[in-house]
Amino acid sequence: MSVQAVAAKMAEVELKDVAGKDSLPTISPLTPKAEEKKSENNSTSSPAAAAAAGESSPMTAAPNPVKMPQASAMKRPDQQQNGGEAFINCDGTVAEAPRMKKIQFADQKQEFNKRPTKIGRRSLSRSISQSSTDSYSSAASYTDSSDDETSPRDKQQKNSKGNGDFCIKNIKQADFGRREIEIAEQEMPALMALRKRAQGEKPLAGAKIVGCTHITAQTAVLMETLSALGAQCRWAACNIYSTQNEVAAALAEGGFSVFAWKGESEDDFWWCIDRCVNVEGWQPNMILDDGGDLTHWIYKKYPNMFKKIKGIVEESVTGVHRLYQLSKAGKLCVPAMNVNDSVTKQKFDNLYCCRESILDGLKRTTDVMFGGKQVVICGYGEVGKGCCAALKAMGSIVYVTEIDPICALQACMDGFRLVKLTEVIRQVDIVITCTGNKNVVVREYMDRMKNGCIVCNMGHSNTEIDVASLRTPELTWERVRSQVDHVIWPDGKRIVLLAEGRLLNLSCSTVPTFVLSITATTQALALIELYNAPEGRYKQDVYLLPKKMDEYVASLHLPTFDAHLTELSDEQAKYLGLNKNGPFKPNYYRY
Repeated sequence: MSVQAVAAKMAEVELKDVAGKDSLPTISPLTPKAEEKKSENNSTSSPAAAAAAGESSPMTAAPNPVKMPQASAMKRPDQQQNGGEAFINCDGTVAEAPRMKKIQFADQKQEFNKRPTKIGRRSLSRSISQSSTDSYSSAASYTDSSDDETSPRDKQQKNSKGNGDFCIKNIKQADFGRREIEIAEQEMPALMALRKRAQGEKPLAGAKIVGCTHITAQTAVLMETLSALGAQCRWAACNIYSTQNEVAAALAEGGFSVFAWKGESEDDFWWCIDRCVNVEGWQPNMILDDGGDLTHWIYKKYPNMFKKIKGIVEESVTGVHRLYQLSKAGKLCVPAMNVNDSVTKQKFDNLYCCRESILDGLKRTTDVMFGGKQVVICGYGEVGKGCCAALKAMGSIVYVTEIDPICALQACMDGFRLVKLTEVIRQVDIVITCTGNKNVVVREYMDRMKNGCIVCNMGHSNTEIDVASLRTPELTWERVRSQVDHVIWPDGKRIVLLAEGRLLNLSCSTVPTFVLSITATTQALALIELYNAPEGRYKQDVYLLPKKMDEYVASLHLPTFDAHLTELSDEQAKYLGLNKNGPFKPNYYRY
């Protein structure tokens, strides 16, 4: 029932309940004239009648009509026999407010029972009992559930131009995705500047880039920038939960070969990567990877293709670790760029991005209040530093676990208590992993956690939390909402597992677009550098992004803040032994 209808009903009840004549011993129906008069004086009716919504009950008439008490009238707290409140009038007489019956809004009850339905929408019971690998859309996703029952692999899809070289959830969502991409462009000034400056030169003409990253609106801006610079792109997702379906649809409509959807199974994940790579007549010569899965797949399954790759750009801790392992074993036959450890990526994406997105991910999934909560954060690298700073600022009691004595000392100097996980596992309310390692939180620890403990991962890989150990017959999994599972022990204790141990912020929420602009610009410049490098500049090894490029990426973002750099004088530059245009710090400098 609308607010206006309720107000009208209350006014009608009020007119029936208040006497219209002074001398009547009992309540009688008001005449039309009296009713009209009463309506005009509605502002002076009793507060009880104005606040309650119900029908009148028989009552004894007061000497004067019940009116809104003036400043000299006082409300008497004691109740009369019939339950009404008493008011002391100016002349000392006692007037009793009418007792109201509760109105039964039968039509309102029906309104709540009539839930809008949509063809193909899951029932509530089904959505709760779905397995964890089902597709659930994020809060920012315009996912249409009408085709949820059909796997994208089983559907024949074509865009408006008749091209079907893609596999996504629903091509009809392209318009929504295009709007999200346009919004992202406004917060990615460096990429847009790079697109504008280098578009005429086409520095990536002839480049055939195969990518495996999070497919979001920000990635779409990167892909379209690479295309504007002359590259051909084929793309898959590096995380089964982070794809924005509507963005994938917009890319497919725009002619990109995209193979990804939110809620892929493990088999779908590798199938999509293979579809990206294994296409007749198309030999990739550049790889843009996030996590190393794409590089690993080509290296293992298509070794001849791998040897023809001109360069690899990797942006995650896990992927970089894999590259260094290949290099150490002498099996890396391709030059690779370690973007993760470039200053602009590590400081801004890892630190500042996680400082904001950790709170967003936890709030969206659990609605938890951080003040006073005890939180343990495993790892005090750049991601861990960001998470600790955010939670400390919200009033949480933060513990840190760390293996590196230098990072551990930093944690202590920043005011955090350094502990072993076993020391605090029984008492903490939230456990967050940020190490990039495996089996950081194992079943033994989860058995000892308190009831309601929230467990999540902010590292790239899904190996930090031993989720496989929780899939046993004695434990019950209960889907609560998208990317939120209760894992229930036989005694009733439960923990709250987010995103099945995968990356929290990109699986359960979003990350700041401006920070991703920094990362994406770094990736684009690394691809340009490797692709255009003369023969012999980069050997079969892993390289850091040149310092000059780091500084260039940062300078492209400064105009957003109306920031003005100070320039060195010739004398100052000579004194410091620097070029006036940079680079301004040696490679060993730690920012």
